[in-house]
Amino acid sequence: MDFAPDDRTTELTDRVRAFLDERVLPAEPVLDAQLAAAPDDWSPRPVVRDLQAAAREQGLWNLFLPGERGAGLTNLQYAPLAELTGWSPRLAPAAFNCAAPDTGNMELLAHFGTPDQQREWLDPLLDARIRSAFCMTEPGVASSDASQIGTRIRRDGDELVITGRKWWSTGAMNPGAALLVVMGKTDPDAPPRRQQSMVLVPRDAPGVTVVRPLTVFGYDDRDHGGHAEIAFDDVRVPVANLLGGEGDGFAMAQARLGPGRIHHCMRALGMAERALALAGQRARERSTFGRALAEQGVVREWVATSRVEIEALRLLVLKTAWLMDTVGNRRAMREIQAIKIAVPRAVQAVLDRAMQLFGAAGLSGDQPLAEMFAAARALRLADGPDEVHLSSLGRAELRA
Repeated sequence: MDFAPDDRTTELTDRVRAFLDERVLPAEPVLDAQLAAAPDDWSPRPVVRDLQAAAREQGLWNLFLPGERGAGLTNLQYAPLAELTGWSPRLAPAAFNCAAPDTGNMELLAHFGTPDQQREWLDPLLDARIRSAFCMTEPGVASSDASQIGTRIRRDGDELVITGRKWWSTGAMNPGAALLVVMGKTDPDAPPRRQQSMVLVPRDAPGVTVVRPLTVFGYDDRDHGGHAEIAFDDVRVPVANLLGGEGDGFAMAQARLGPGRIHHCMRALGMAERALALAGQRARERSTFGRALAEQGVVREWVATSRVEIEALRLLVLKTAWLMDTVGNRRAMREIQAIKIAVPRAVQAVLDRAMQLFGAAGLSGDQPLAEMFAAARALRLADGPDEVHLSSLGRAELRA
């Protein structure tokens, strides 16, 4: 295994880091001001559009997507770039058009969409002319078990009729989220993993109701289009809006969530690096009882522990990316599960230490730490809770 970056990765990393330092990080207070000026508006703020235009002009666009439609990077090449976007999770992923859930939805459309579906939905997503949401989780069932999904998709002539309720549909509060990728049951009597299908639903289709926004530890994620609860009341779309084949929904969800999980972990490591950098700056500048915090033994232990955790997990993430590139997502599943379990937990701990070092300031909006902590904690549920991954990984280990 050789994780040394090749020339293209090194060149892109330097360019992304420069863009982050020169454009993205200075734009964070601008985003705060624009959000405060229009608190009831869920649309992307002008600063996001400005950053997207600049990133696209510099060729830093759709870096996540392999193949001709994207930048053509491998998972291993993309890993350090995704980590850098984690330094500013509110702005950087969107600036490069690499923000979830659009990335996963674009991958679905690229792999399983028909040419017509790609023209109607994928091309506008790749151009950032629209946004999208992924509607899988439901309030009425334990959504970690996809076989329990209650939303029904039934055929009526040349139409599909969708009835059900979804929530935690990230991005759906944004009126520009024109596409909802909805997972539901087309055949409840089929084997458990052949009951589900996915359908492409326009947000403005009759019967679609965005019920309310949801918050994570009080944060509404307005800069990402929020998280919505959505009702589907006899929503009708053409049969041509079926994504993939009938009964393929479970398999497509797994295909989508594998890369999604590693992208989340890559960005989370970037959050940890920024937290550690902030902690180091704070330790050098702040004194208590006549000594700089950097001279306190416990502070040095916190910093050292955080560095060890970040380095160890970065290596595991890089190994996972390398395996996905060389042997495929299925054979890399144990590593994907391992990083999904370990990275959010460790990043949460790194952020917790940094907040403790900052004292009450670390809990405030003056620093990005509290919001990052909420995001890291949410990752322990997103794309499957820790317990599901632990059970599956443990079963695989015992079987081996």
